[in-house]
Amino acid sequence: MSNIKDKGSNIINTTTQKSQSIEKLILDLRNQQVMIDCDIASLYGVETKVLNQAVKRNINRFPERFMFQLSKDEKDELVTKCDRFVKLKHSSSCPYAFTEQGIAMLSAVLKSETAVSISIQIMDAFVAMRRILMKNDHISTEIENIKKHLLETEIHQLETDKRINDLFEKLDLYKIKDHKGIFFQGQIFDAYAKFESFLQSATSSIILIDGYVDISVLERLSKKKSKVKVEIYTSSNSKIVQADIDAFNAQYPILSIKHTTAMHDRFLIIDNQRLFHIGASLKDLGKKCFAFEEMDSSLIPLILSNL
Repeated sequence: MSNIKDKGSNIINTTTQKSQSIEKLILDLRNQQVMIDCDIASLYGVETKVLNQAVKRNINRFPERFMFQLSKDEKDELVTKCDRFVKLKHSSSCPYAFTEQGIAMLSAVLKSETAVSISIQIMDAFVAMRRILMKNDHISTEIENIKKHLLETEIHQLETDKRINDLFEKLDLYKIKDHKGIFFQGQIFDAYAKFESFLQSATSSIILIDGYVDISVLERLSKKKSKVKVEIYTSSNSKIVQADIDAFNAQYPILSIKHTTAMHDRFLIIDNQRLFHIGASLKDLGKKCFAFEEMDSSLIPLILSNL
């Protein structure tokens, strides 16, 4: 009996050697795609114990659907099937497995440019894996078996077939692009990863217009490049105090905060060249459904003049 499948051994024709190597590290465990802590640590360039210590310090961010610990039987099967885990054979503890959402969370916990960059590559590998699995003969056979079972039990034949087809069509339906997209309720870490990529793209300045800024927004802004100037326009009731500003500037200068009541909506301006309209405060990304869209940069002077 086996419930661990190393899907990487079946992957061919990947778009790049890098994505191919990451795809080989993705496993099927407990009927979901996961990566093992030591593989992730290797990609991030840190020791496994360092990665797991960071997780334990933020354990409230990693529910079981994001991360779980393997049982001894699962660990033994992993060692038997995958040569790269031979060092785990005599380990007294069992490794941790991270789902796609858990890996996205790691980039926020580890707080390094490498972690964010590698996490994005891992997310792309998960997406590529899903696409390939849909075309895999073995998976196609399983899908057909499911369809046949539904037909035999006479449970809404046509509607069930439609639902199965829709399930796979929706995989790319809400793909988030660089200039616009929709995040649905619960996509907290996907939303944060996307907006951190916008912040990291800045080379000279970031202007954020957001009436509900708190310390979590400063944590996002700490991912910016060094020497990038940050201006925040927010409500006078903001929870950011001068001590927060001073602490930020001690490590990530230069931040200034100004108060305004002129704007209802949220805007993000990158290098005075890219203008984003955001449907939610940066502190609330993904908590509810929201959209964002890049607007005509010619509007930037008009917006700034009305602050």
